[in-house]
Amino acid sequence: MIVLDKAKNRSRRLRKKLRVDEFQELGFDVTWSFADSTTSEDIDMFIDQFFAEAIEPHGLGFGGEGDLHWSGLVCTQKLGKCTEEDRQRVEKWLVEHGAQSVVVSPLYDVWWS
Repeated sequence: MIVLDKAKNRSRRLRKKLRVDEFQELGFDVTWSFADSTTSEDIDMFIDQFFAEAIEPHGLGFGGEGDLHWSGLVCTQKLGKCTEEDRQRVEKWLVEHGAQSVVVSPLYDVWWS
C-alpha cells in the first residue's frame, strides 16, 4: 500500500502520476432501482435519457451497470473534480424521473479513497 505524505517538494510530474493536489479527481457513487415491472426497453430509454440530460451536458462520465438495480461511479470526463452541485443534480434527476431507492455517496477521491 502506498502512503501519501504531505511532501511539499513533489514535482508536477510526480503529483500528476500520484493524482494528488491539482490532479486529484473527486467523484461519487450512485445506486438506484426500477420497479419490478419495468421492461428492458424502458430501462434502455431511461439510461439514454440519463446520459443525454444529467451526465454528458455537464462534462460528467458514468461507469456502472445494472438491470432493475443499478450502481456506478460518476466522475468528470476530463481530469477534474465533481462538485456538490453535480451530486445534487444527478440525485435530483434520478428522483424526478422515477428512479427508486436512489442513494448518492459523498464526494471522494476516486484514486485514493
